[in-house]
Formats: sequence, structure tokens, C-alpha cells
Amino acid sequence: MNQTDFTIFLVDDDRGVLKAVTRVLETKGYQVRAFSSARQFLAEHDASVPGCAIFDVSMPDLNGLELQSALAAGGVERPIIFITGVGDIPISVKAMKAGAVDFLTKPVRSRELLAAIALASAKELNSRQQNGELVLIKERIARLTPREKEVLTYVSTGLLNKQIAARLGIVEKTIKLHRGRMMHKMGVRSVAELVRIAERAGIQSSDRSEHR
Repeated sequence: MNQTDFTIFLVDDDRGVLKAVTRVLETKGYQVRAFSSARQFLAEHDASVPGCAIFDVSMPDLNGLELQSALAAGGVERPIIFITGVGDIPISVKAMKAGAVDFLTKPVRSRELLAAIALASAKELNSRQQNGELVLIKERIARLTPREKEVLTYVSTGLLNKQIAARLGIVEKTIKLHRGRMMHKMGVRSVAELVRIAERAGIQSSDRSEHR
């Protein structure tokens, strides 16, 4: 991901830290949006913009961990790097378990910060690729007819055409026709590939366990 296409959302109530960190990151070509309060960040944050967040742990109103929780509660997947003036192992463990990329102690070394941002960038890119794939899968599923969706569900459980025909009360030849159209619309050539994307989309059959 190009650095100019990657925005860093920096939140710290210490304006000196905001200025210093912003200067370092901008000299490396990053776009930086700095906020002196968590509330301001939440009010102006655009989740559609690719990037990561750097949160100070100790802030008035909402601290860094609470801000992390607020994003998660809103369904926002944003890689987060924490910085703190005091090394606190329990807090750092909690932050990392909640998905933080790194937990750095002030004064933050430029090399460590840039390394953490590189990890965040890779994580962000992977997340957006995964989400883009899921959107495409759901768009393809939406183009299926109700019968084709039924066939998709049964094929993804491993049932044969004759078994699906028996379940739906129609002839096997018709199942083959629906199956062919369904596979074409889904853009897959094998059952293994179909199973993978069905699982990505959360499609399950009530009798999946019977055919494992």
C-alpha cells in the first residue's frame, strides 16, 4: 500500500506529542490526522479511509483502551498502535489481546514506531482484501435464484446430485441444470472452491453435520 494512500489517525491529549509524532510521520510520506481528544476523533473519524490509528493509553474522558472498544463496538476494523508514558504490562496484554498491533512506551523511538506502522499497513491491506472478497461473494449469491441458493446450500454440504434431487423432490437432470447455473454465477469450477466461499459467506445447512 502506498504511504500517501495510508492515513494515520493520531490521538493524544499531549499537543507536544501530537506535533512531534506528526512531524516524524509526515517526513516519511504518511498522511496524518491528529486529534487532541478521543471524542473529537470519534466525531470526525472516517472508517472508509485506509490507515491505522495511534492511541495514547492515558487520556481524559475516554482512554486508549476505551477508544479501541468504541471502534470495535461500531464494527470498525482499524489496526491500532498504543503509546504510553508508563509501561504497564497488564494494560499492554489487554490491548494486544484485543487486537492491537503494538504497545510502545514514550518517548517513542522512530524506528519502533515505523516498524509498527509497517505491520499495521500489512494488516490493513489484508483486512480490506478479505472484506472486498466477501462483498463480491455476497453480490454473486444475491444473483442466484431461490432454487439455485438451495442447491448451493446442499452442494456445499457434500451431497450428490441424486441426493439433492431427493431432498427437493425434483429430478436429477433439473438439479444438474440448477447446479451448473449456480456454479457459473458464483464463478467457481470445483466443489472445494464453492465450499470455501460458502463458509466465508456464513452459509450452512441444518444437516451439514450428517454428511461429514
